[in-house]
Amino acid sequence: MQILVTGLLLGGTYALIALGLTLQYGVARIMNLANGETLVAACFVAFWLFTVVEVNPLIGMLAIAPIAVALNWLIYAGLLQPLVRRARNRGMLEVDTILATFGLLFLFQGLMLLGFGGGYFSYKFLAEPFLILGDSYGLNRVVAFIAAASIAALLYLFLYFTRYGTAIRAVAVDPTSAQLVAIDVPRMAGFAFALGGALTACGGTLLSTFYTFNASMGVVFTMKALIIVIMGGVGDVRGATIAALILGVAETTVASLIDPGLTLATNYALFILVLLFRPQGILGRASA
Repeated sequence: MQILVTGLLLGGTYALIALGLTLQYGVARIMNLANGETLVAACFVAFWLFTVVEVNPLIGMLAIAPIAVALNWLIYAGLLQPLVRRARNRGMLEVDTILATFGLLFLFQGLMLLGFGGGYFSYKFLAEPFLILGDSYGLNRVVAFIAAASIAALLYLFLYFTRYGTAIRAVAVDPTSAQLVAIDVPRMAGFAFALGGALTACGGTLLSTFYTFNASMGVVFTMKALIIVIMGGVGDVRGATIAALILGVAETTVASLIDPGLTLATNYALFILVLLFRPQGILGRASA
């Protein structure tokens, strides 16, 4: 039971990180390999706000999220939208954006290494025990899970119960058909990319409250997010959430019962199993 609860608490934060990439890849058709660097940058900003300005990370998230929206919108408008316009098909767009965001990955990583060095950082926030079913867990992990679940619930309500959210889902399903019903596809794609960056930044802020981080770990979280997106079904926020919880429980089980060094191998094993037996994802539909 302790392994299960710990895995779910970790998976809740993973879900928020993966939802950002789900919007960027599923709606904007941008495979953002710099997604993990957005997460790490948010970790450093939260760390600075807490240790220097003495701002609660949960409150600091209210400033980090809008900044992430603005920066990701600028990246989309200045770098990625020209690639979208010139792409003749989805395959060409994916190749171009993978190469572009691959370069961004090293640019952002280099800037963070220059500013913070290669050391590991952490800070104590709500580092006290919290009892669940008689077992003790870190209060910071519990609060991070509740915050992540609340943000994911708000995203679900926005996507499924507002006209703007419906337009975003329509673009995710078929951009060409969405244009036929007067949906501004480029605008929706840009907004989805910016919103995805904000979700990833929120996930990074919450992760920093209980996780030791450094400037070079973004690649690992980009891969985790990509695995979750594929497992859940591209563009499906519900599938991504379920896949993130499964991944969190699987990682915790292997780390607790076998070897912590095998957690990344567990991620890839799950990824390969999904590709072999359910390539459309957990909640995805097979192509006709």
